[in-house]
Amino acid sequence: MFVFNFKVNGSKLFKTFFILVIILLLIIVGIVIFRVISGAKNNPNNTSCLPQNGINTISSSNYTNVLKAVHDNIDDYVGVKINFTGYVYRVLDLKDNQFVLARDMVISSDFQSVIVGFLCEYEKASTFKDNTWVEVTGEIYKGNYHGDMPIVKVTKMNEVNKPNDEYVYPPDETYIPTFGIV
Repeated sequence: MFVFNFKVNGSKLFKTFFILVIILLLIIVGIVIFRVISGAKNNPNNTSCLPQNGINTISSSNYTNVLKAVHDNIDDYVGVKINFTGYVYRVLDLKDNQFVLARDMVISSDFQSVIVGFLCEYEKASTFKDNTWVEVTGEIYKGNYHGDMPIVKVTKMNEVNKPNDEYVYPPDETYIPTFGIV
């Protein structure tokens, strides 16, 4: 018969376990930091800088978030070039070269909507009829229409078909505007 006597030193066991846990945590933290840094560099949807052509495209999903951010911080967006689609909407006190590039924003569950949009200026604006769907490219500047307002100086305007996603929705609370980036 073989008897083996095994004695465990609790102090050394605790120290060894504690050191292994610390090493494991450092490895996990290192992996997370590496993934965050490399993911930010390789993310194709990275909005930390302007697109290659310098023109920011506004879609139906971010339309009202961008509209709100630009109206709230006009000075931060002066000079930013944008491209977006909407329909021509005019009110009585606009000049001949002015129109609102509008979208219908749904405000209730039964699809009641209000018209929202950017005030635009274009020398050939009068050639486009009301309710015509167009795509515009232009640059934001600070103008005056019943007070300070961002106005898009249109450089290019084309008639397009009505999009499938013609409605937009109110700005969400998660949108955080960034300086100079639409």
